[in-house]
Amino acid sequence: MFGNIGEMMKQAQKMQARLAEVQEKLKTIEVEGSSGGGLVKMVADGKGTVKSVKIDPSLLDPQEVEVLEDLLVAAFHDVQAKAEEKANEEMNKVTGGMKLPGGMKLPF
Repeated sequence: MFGNIGEMMKQAQKMQARLAEVQEKLKTIEVEGSSGGGLVKMVADGKGTVKSVKIDPSLLDPQEVEVLEDLLVAAFHDVQAKAEEKANEEMNKVTGGMKLPGGMKLPF
């Protein structure tokens, strides 16, 4: 009986180490989100931290500030979704596709 518990503890420790590795890897992965047909682009790491923003000069019209603001928000949502998708892909490699109970997320 205790052998099984010991083995389970070893497996849990291995998974914890692999999860830590994935979290570090996500810091180096880059994803790109965009809006307005590519007029606004954002690059984020796999954890969703925005690293850069590119804005097409044609959007720099003072009369179109609201359009630019909307495109920035849309690009942000796009890059966040792609970062989450990439994080899920990496986590699935560790968990073997095992789903966490509803409402639970791994710490990032």
